[in-house]
Amino acid sequence: MKLGKTIRKGPKSTDHILILAHGAGAPMDSDWMNDLCEALARANVQTLRFEFPYMQARRDTGKKSPPNRMPLLHQCWKLALEKAAPHKRIFVGGKSMGGRAISLIADDQNVEGLICFGFPFHAPGKLPKDRIQHLEDLKTPTLILQGDRDPMGSKDEVSSYKLSPSIKVSYLDDGDHSFKPRVKSGHTLEGHIQSAATQTAEFIFSKT
Repeated sequence: MKLGKTIRKGPKSTDHILILAHGAGAPMDSDWMNDLCEALARANVQTLRFEFPYMQARRDTGKKSPPNRMPLLHQCWKLALEKAAPHKRIFVGGKSMGGRAISLIADDQNVEGLICFGFPFHAPGKLPKDRIQHLEDLKTPTLILQGDRDPMGSKDEVSSYKLSPSIKVSYLDDGDHSFKPRVKSGHTLEGHIQSAATQTAEFIFSKT
């Protein structure tokens, strides 16, 4: 198995890199991912994006298929980590499912930190079940950026979970799973993506 096409963005003359995986429903070059990586580049964060096999197949055939099972997602993550190996300081993360996948194995990968953009603590309307068990003992320094009305983990819900002290959850006012706020809130999606990028950069540069 080989890693497919990747996208690098941001300053190359750095000793760090943030590997990012996409969520379940959109590719690595969705508008959301592009906007986030543009904002991260402006904050001097270098990113490396990759796609899981099911999304590559969708790109090739135009047919939708469900995400690969977790063992294959983990295999892809390990290939991405190998590709980023020349960098001294490797951070990992992703949108929703992409972030959850690496969070399950982060402690075994010798990475500097984990950043999750909209963590899927549970399916909408469902209980977390086994999705949060590993978060109780996670040792990797972690930043979770979460819309406070995310249907996969609102502020009220997440504040009741038992999470490892290595995890910091930062909430984006009135944001949904993709950080989009309602117009009446006075916030904007662009503003929340920029805030997420700024907080990510602060997190990365604090690990020096």
